[in-house]
Amino acid sequence: MNDTDQPHAEDSASATTPGTAAETSPDRPWPLRMLSEKLKAHIEKAPAAWVEGQIIELNRRANVSYLTLRDVDAEVSLNVTLFASVLNNLDAPLEKGARVVAQLKPDFWLKTGRLSMQGRQIRTVGIGDLLVRIEALRQALGAEGLFAPERKQALPLLPQKIGLITGRNSDAMKDVLRNAGLRWPAVRFEIREVAVQGVNSVAQVRAALEELDADPEVDVIVIARGGGSLEDLLGFSNESLVRAVAAASTPVVSAIGHEADRPLLDEVADLRASTPTDAAKRIVPDVAEELRLMAQARFQLDRAVQNLLRHERERLENIRSRPALAEPDGMILVRARELQTLRLRSFTAASGQAVRHRDQLEHLRARVLALSPQKTLDRGYAVVQQDDGRIVRSAEEAPDGTPLRIRLASGQLAAASQGPLPGTGPDPSLKGNR
Repeated sequence: MNDTDQPHAEDSASATTPGTAAETSPDRPWPLRMLSEKLKAHIEKAPAAWVEGQIIELNRRANVSYLTLRDVDAEVSLNVTLFASVLNNLDAPLEKGARVVAQLKPDFWLKTGRLSMQGRQIRTVGIGDLLVRIEALRQALGAEGLFAPERKQALPLLPQKIGLITGRNSDAMKDVLRNAGLRWPAVRFEIREVAVQGVNSVAQVRAALEELDADPEVDVIVIARGGGSLEDLLGFSNESLVRAVAAASTPVVSAIGHEADRPLLDEVADLRASTPTDAAKRIVPDVAEELRLMAQARFQLDRAVQNLLRHERERLENIRSRPALAEPDGMILVRARELQTLRLRSFTAASGQAVRHRDQLEHLRARVLALSPQKTLDRGYAVVQQDDGRIVRSAEEAPDGTPLRIRLASGQLAAASQGPLPGTGPDPSLKGNR
């Protein structure tokens, strides 16, 4: 009876099992196998993906190899299982520390609940592959304008403080500090010692860059590292770091490796220095050279002032030698003589006019005197007047008995008229004197 009842019991249990994980509860849980089965089904739907990483652990066995891949830019690792058939397709055996790209497919082991990554294909990344990637990124970022000369900032003539991002106790840091100090002893640095290669280098360099860029006292930032292989310098061609440098508001100087090294950081930086030593020469002036230039400028300025003074002195001498300034009273004397001449002419002209007018007055006076009644009286004539002062001009005006006054040249006489004399009339000779 139990055998016949068992299928009915299972059908009853399936009917009461939640259909989804959200429907489960303490009273209605899933069987453990159901969760495992659903996880396996979900994981098996995930497609295979190509990833890039660095081999940090490698354990070879007869038919299978186990390796650990770590991300090239972050502390993230993943265990990978490779079968012998995959490894047999490689031209050269895998080595610890190699950079590889692998096609991984997640696999869930139902019995133990273990998730693993199966490598279906794998191949090493060579120098040529890295160079192709860097060149492709260079072209893409260049097309965005991140390397354009017009967006690069000019370095300050004398920075207040220099931010230095470099390796811990590295030769590059010593070169920058020593050479900058020799050129300008008062130079100040804000140093950030970071990993300049390896998995943490990009994150640490970028964090140091953002920190120094936010410091208002830092006027220029130098990212310095000594030489190395292409793999060692690969972090300085990382896209996120290149974009962080492009977004910085503080001028950035790239001093990575040697003259032949050319990471993408050199392209986006505001100034590329061939070496850390060259960076020290480019970010601060040479105090001895500046003193020499100052002395030369002072000499040139002094000479220019002396030439100006000599030129102005010569101009003053030329002006002083002119007649107007050599004998400043000459013009006044000339004008005084002209004034004296004009005064003399005026006086002579006025005197002449006065003499002529005086002569005319004397002549007129003589004529007036000659024509005056007194002159007539002086010649022996007399004026006969009546008492009322009327002049007697004819005998008829003085009938007999008319009192008369006779005015002579000197004095007057009183008389009386006896009338006209018979047979007398007006004297023709006196007609004009009437």
